[in-house]
Amino acid sequence: MARARRLLVQMLAVLVAAGFLVLGGPGAPRADAAVTACSGRLVKTVKFSTGELRVYKKRQYACALTVAKKPGARRAMSVSIQPRGGRAAVDVGAFTRQAGPVTVYALNRCVRASGTVAGRGGSTGWILC
Repeated sequence: MARARRLLVQMLAVLVAAGFLVLGGPGAPRADAAVTACSGRLVKTVKFSTGELRVYKKRQYACALTVAKKPGARRAMSVSIQPRGGRAAVDVGAFTRQAGPVTVYALNRCVRASGTVAGRGGSTGWILC
C-alpha cells in the first residue's frame, strides 16, 4: 500500500511539473524575450502595418530582425542588413513569427536595414554613422 501511494505521489509531481512547463508557471520566460535573438542594445525600430524592423548594435556588430505584428500563419517575410562598403546579410522565407536575426560586422561603419512582412515593410536608410 505504501509503495502504491509513493508511486501515485511521484506521478502527480511529474504531472504538475509538466503543467508548469506547458502553461508557463512562475519564472517562465516572457514571449517577448524569445523574439530578441540579437545581442546588444536596440538602436532603431521601424514600425509598419504588418510588423516591425528592429536593429541592434553591439561594439563590432549590427544585427537586424523583422517581427510580425500578429504571429500565427506562415507568410512571406524578409530582413536584410548591409554595412557601408560590404555585402548585405539576408534572411527570406515563409515564417510564422520573425525573419532573422542577421548580423554583419559594422565597427566604425554605417549600416542600413530593411524588412518586410506579407508585402508591407520599412527600411532605415544609413544609420549608426
